[in-house]
Amino acid sequence: MKKLSVLLLLTSMFFSCNKDTHDNEKCKPKCIDKQINDFKISSTCDNANVKEYTFQGKTVFTFDPGACGADFTVEVINSDCNSLGHLGGKMGNTKINGEEFSNATFIKTTWEK
Repeated sequence: MKKLSVLLLLTSMFFSCNKDTHDNEKCKPKCIDKQINDFKISSTCDNANVKEYTFQGKTVFTFDPGACGADFTVEVINSDCNSLGHLGGKMGNTKINGEEFSNATFIKTTWEK
């Protein structure tokens, strides 16, 4: 029984997600998958996209509706699917949680239209 427990533990460690497995789609939180699917359906601009970044030590996703509207904003969502704020828009906001979003590290484009 102990051998089986050790084998299961090792298997789960081998197949689990960590911060270095960004290319592994199964590591994306399920709520983010749902957000992306909903965004795909509602996106009307050809250049809409979802990108993944590291920001303030955490994984975040930007939901960019594209440039077919001058005042559209890009929503920044954390991996728990909580909105952290919006970038751009009429006010040209560039900060999330009081920090310039330009400090974020781009990981990958998760989806684009």
